[in-house]
Amino acid sequence: MPDVAVITGSASDSPIAEKAVKVLAEYRLSYDLQVISAHRDPDRLDEYVRTSDAKVFIAIAGMSAALPGVVASKTKRPVIGVPVSGKLMGGLDALLSIVQMPKGVPVACVAVDGGENAAHLAARILGVS
Repeated sequence: MPDVAVITGSASDSPIAEKAVKVLAEYRLSYDLQVISAHRDPDRLDEYVRTSDAKVFIAIAGMSAALPGVVASKTKRPVIGVPVSGKLMGGLDALLSIVQMPKGVPVACVAVDGGENAAHLAARILGVS
């Protein structure tokens, strides 16, 4: 059972995921890293979130950044969104997509490309010092 599930929407987001898993390893937190697109593979994402034993989710996505919100809509466990910088808007589009969740679908959001802070926040949520 992983402490944290780290999900990226695309393989191109792996540099940000690597930042997160490095910090999780420093805290000695177990994690599971998956690449699952909310748009291209919604059924696989639904099954993963539903069957995961993770205590916290870190969802990393750029552009429309639907992944964190979709994950949050499928679980009551904490979800941390990490917006990824893009070519056109520098990650502002992803940031706005993540922070504007509707009532009842909370997603914590860290800085653009902030994989490290997502892992630090997950550790705090889990009570690790």
